[in-house]
Amino acid sequence: MLRSVDITRYITPLREGSSLPALVEGDDGREYVVKFRGAGHGEKALIAEVIVGEIGRALGLPVPEIVIATLPEEIARAESHDEIRDLLGWSVGLNVGLAFVPGALATDMTRAPIEGAEWAADVVWFDSLTINPDRTPRNANLIIGAGSRSWLIDHGSALYVHHAWDEPDAHAARPFERIGEHVLLPFAASIADADARLAPRLDAGTVNRIVDDVPAAWLRDSRFAGPPAERDAYRRYLAARMAARPTWVAAADDLRLEAQRDAVA
Repeated sequence: MLRSVDITRYITPLREGSSLPALVEGDDGREYVVKFRGAGHGEKALIAEVIVGEIGRALGLPVPEIVIATLPEEIARAESHDEIRDLLGWSVGLNVGLAFVPGALATDMTRAPIEGAEWAADVVWFDSLTINPDRTPRNANLIIGAGSRSWLIDHGSALYVHHAWDEPDAHAARPFERIGEHVLLPFAASIADADARLAPRLDAGTVNRIVDDVPAAWLRDSRFAGPPAERDAYRRYLAARMAARPTWVAAADDLRLEAQRDAVA
């Protein structure tokens, strides 16, 4: 299960994020980047952060630790800046925190990752599975921490099917065409080989555990009879996405070869 922390100090807003996340301190003495449920896409973005981030961690990819961060009302009331105070007021209660990566810098997207071509292929596979549109040159969501290690961050835009739940089975069966814009695609090795490495790590029990980590308080979509039914929708979608691997893996490999031909042309 995800750890839970109470926010004890609001340190500073991180204005480079469109949803105004913030650096905070938890009651465990650690610092976290918190995404607030009162911002942007609200609870859906937090659900994606938990499910997709934890899938990444289950696959062995470098996603910072994810925690459930409780914001107390007294911290929200104490903020002097109107915009931030409103956001915090709407976010009292459960939010998502990601372990802060000290000294992190944006990655150089013109160079191959130091982790190598297989690692790049693993990230492409992960983002294809979770339909993550935010690993492009416009918005790579890759940072470099201590020791020049890469970290994958900001998965709130992934699993975007859940904003409408429009024909999710058909959606799950399709290739993810936007993977052609992936920042790591020109540097990646075979996506089919990545599939062989990663798919065995993501069995149904692991997916169930990850979906069960989503707080029931965020599962309020009126299309479902309640949180259990909404959890089942995520489980069914991810199971269908895994079943469709031959389709989207082959499409990603075709786009990879095209990107690599373009890079040397």
